[in-house]
Amino acid sequence: MLRDDLGAYLDGLLETARFRDYCPNGLQVEGRAEVRRIVCGVTASQALIEAALAVAADAILVHHGWFWKNEDGRVTGFRKRRMQALLAHDINLFAYHLPLDAHGELGNNAQLATRLGWTVTGRFAEQDIGFLGVPAAGHFIPPAPTLADDLAVQVGQVLGRTPLLVGDGRRIVKTVAWCTGGAQSYFEQAILAGADLYVSGEISENTVHLARESGVPYLAAGHHATERYGVMALGRHLAERFDVVCDFVELDNPV
Repeated sequence: MLRDDLGAYLDGLLETARFRDYCPNGLQVEGRAEVRRIVCGVTASQALIEAALAVAADAILVHHGWFWKNEDGRVTGFRKRRMQALLAHDINLFAYHLPLDAHGELGNNAQLATRLGWTVTGRFAEQDIGFLGVPAAGHFIPPAPTLADDLAVQVGQVLGRTPLLVGDGRRIVKTVAWCTGGAQSYFEQAILAGADLYVSGEISENTVHLARESGVPYLAAGHHATERYGVMALGRHLAERFDVVCDFVELDNPV
C-alpha cells in the first residue's frame, strides 16, 4: 500500500487528532512511497532499525518514536546514527504514543486486559488514558476473593517477569485500575476512581509512600513488558486488512 494511505488510515483509526501528547504521532520520518513490509516494535531503537534492515522493511511502526518534548533537538550522536540509517535506506518511521495506549481494542491497556482476562468497566485520568476493570479468577490464581498478591502472580506469569508489588498484598481486589508504561503519576487518580489495586509499568520513590498510606497496593510490572501488546495487535490488524507483511520484533528490555 502507499505510505500516505497507511498514515491516513492509522491516524484515523487511532484518532490522533484528539490527543495532547509529548511527541508527534503518525509519520515521523518519511521514506519510500510504497510499503509492503513493516517491522513493529516497542521503541525505535538502533537495534530495531537494524532488524528492519535485515528483512528489507519499508516501514517501522512503534509505540515509542522520536522527537520528544523538551528533548535535545540536535541530530548528533545516537540520534544521527538512527536517522542516518533510516534515510540511507529510505525507511518510513511511524510512531503512536498516547493514541496507542488509549485505543479501546488495539491499545496497550485494552490488550493487557485481554491477556490477563480482565473485564473493562470504565476509564479514568486525562484523555481517558487509564482503564478500570474487574479481575477474572482464571487458572493462574485461586478462586475469589482475589487478593493483590494473587494478581501479582497472574501478571508475572502472563508477562514473563516478576513484578514489584508495594503495599497490602492481602487486600481484596474488586476493582483494578491500570495504565501501561510510565503512568505512576496516575496512581492518585486511580485511587479516587475507586481502585483496590493499581497496575502500571514503572514506579517512583513517592509511589511507595502513597501505596502504604492509602492502603491501595501498587504493582509495577515493567514499562516494556506492559507495552508490547498494543503494537503487536496493531501490526496484526494491518496484516489482516491490507496486503502488507507485519513482523513484531521483541528486543529484551528489563525495565
